[in-house]
Amino acid sequence: MEEKDKKVLSESADEAVSPADIPEESSRPEGGEGSARVCVRSAGGCAVRRTTIGGQAVLEGVMMKSATTVATAVRTETGSITVESKRLRPLSERSVFFRLPFVRGVVNLVSQLMLGMGILMRSAEVYGDFAEPTDREKKAAAKLSVDPMKMLTAVSLVLGLALAIALFVFLPNFLAGLIFEIPGAFYHPALYSLTEAAIMLVIFVAYILSVTLMKDIRRVFMYHGAEHKVINCYERGLELTVENARGCPSAHSRCGTTFMFIVIVVSIIVFALVNWMLDAVGWTTDSQVLNALIKLGVKLLFLPVVAGIAYEALRLLAKSDNLFFRVLRAPGMLLQKLTVKQPTDDMLEVSIKAFTTVMAMDADPSLPETKFVCEVPVKKARDYLAKTAPDADESDIDWMLVEATGAPRSSLGTLKALSREQFDAAAAIAEKMKDGQPLAYALGYAEFYGIRLEVSPEVLIPRPETEELAEQAIALAKQKTSPRLLDLCTGSGAIAVAAALGSGAEVTATDISEGAAKLAAKNAETAGAEVRVLTGDLFAPVRGEKFDIIVSNPPYIPSADIDGLGKRISFEPRTALDGGADGLDFYRRIAAEAEGYLTEDGVLLLEVGDGQAESVAAMFPAMRVETLSDMSGKRRIVVARKVQ
Repeated sequence: MEEKDKKVLSESADEAVSPADIPEESSRPEGGEGSARVCVRSAGGCAVRRTTIGGQAVLEGVMMKSATTVATAVRTETGSITVESKRLRPLSERSVFFRLPFVRGVVNLVSQLMLGMGILMRSAEVYGDFAEPTDREKKAAAKLSVDPMKMLTAVSLVLGLALAIALFVFLPNFLAGLIFEIPGAFYHPALYSLTEAAIMLVIFVAYILSVTLMKDIRRVFMYHGAEHKVINCYERGLELTVENARGCPSAHSRCGTTFMFIVIVVSIIVFALVNWMLDAVGWTTDSQVLNALIKLGVKLLFLPVVAGIAYEALRLLAKSDNLFFRVLRAPGMLLQKLTVKQPTDDMLEVSIKAFTTVMAMDADPSLPETKFVCEVPVKKARDYLAKTAPDADESDIDWMLVEATGAPRSSLGTLKALSREQFDAAAAIAEKMKDGQPLAYALGYAEFYGIRLEVSPEVLIPRPETEELAEQAIALAKQKTSPRLLDLCTGSGAIAVAAALGSGAEVTATDISEGAAKLAAKNAETAGAEVRVLTGDLFAPVRGEKFDIIVSNPPYIPSADIDGLGKRISFEPRTALDGGADGLDFYRRIAAEAEGYLTEDGVLLLEVGDGQAESVAAMFPAMRVETLSDMSGKRRIVVARKVQ
């Protein structure tokens, strides 16, 4: 624990009493051998501190709340602890009405339910259960101008309350009615109420036992124990350390489970009066279903009464630890054995972090609020991306992470986790690729010859092998004085931009697609390259002009082969792929006109498909032709020089 935290703890004791005033049960910490008791000393000995700070277990964490601060600490999947804190305006400061006995119980219950549900969902988000509002909830939230997550919280709260009312109000009432419909059953309002109460208790205990079977709930119950131990540790005058908290009891008189039990007891009494009242005024019928609905409606009206009385009872029972009050608290304390489990040391550490954050913020109003630092382990992120975009390969996922994190691809092996913002950015890319869209279109750009080019489905995605064609063009341009270069079928402008930047040549680019031409011009401007971009079919836009170098990567895939190339290819413009029946249509057209647009020592460079080099070379009988192999050894470049 930091020295600042220790100072805050030691200075914030509300009450100091002598050892004789410490209840007997609190002077014997749990934990067995090795348990330590470090007291905050006062003149009279050990100090007992009273606090109004209460808590709630959440998914892999603990929320602690005072009158003015709420802090939630959560253990992330990477093992670190992240804290979200917020300052609160006490309800009592908003209106005198909220401070009235019984009224304050209802107000606190509703506010705590809203706060607790929101924090529970936030903790789930931190730990990787990324709850998202449904499309319907998002539309409704947009119409009402509210935060979709707040609306989701409200919807979840309403559904939770509806379930609680159905289980603990309607069902006991309905089942009790069925029991007393059995022929020969003796009916009396008091007996009916006792039966209803017994059913309610059975349902309540059965519900808790059933949810305990869930692994996540069992861990929440362990964090519940961590919350209690830390509060007990503080209230007993102990320094807040894992060792001291470990030795403290895991039950607490102000526990929500005890409150729930008090609510049930109060509701039994209040609902018994309701049953008697309804029978007395003759509002019951011979139909048990109708009776159940009538009683449900009336009991719902009395729920605020139940909440108000239960809250005041809990406050009263927590004020003293004498034998009488301990007897009254005993059933609720016993019930905590179902909802409180022994925590691990790392859970205690989380609980201490939440508690000390509240203490520090209460002691220093200048401390800022904080937000969760949500981390997603890289493995979990990769699995999610692969599931979202099933056609993406490992390389694609690497580049998603590079884009989202800004980290070099070479350092991805050392990356342990992503922030939530980084994960969301990567997930957005994967979402675009879920139907097979290529990575470059999802990113909106592609790297070519060290240049970032904007790409869209209007242009072919530049391939790495085309960089070799660009490299040949740049090398030739550097051998000439003030060379003029023409890039046919420019698409994104990849070759034209690379040649202009790499050689200083005067570059012209043409494409039959107006959309492609606009994108090529934009890429040239963004890269700072001087490229004249014209729209038209092959040589049409440059009639009468001569060039030292003509370069082109025209469509060369046979028409019948395109559909079999995979889903990704289907996203690219067919006009940039389809080379006719044999894939050579554009080469024939270029061969028919190229010599007329070349200077006396001009050179034509063409990228060709695998196995097409000889056929394309044969189209230039009047020129000196050679074919070049790419890095994989395939002849993919045809060079045709004009013979002087």
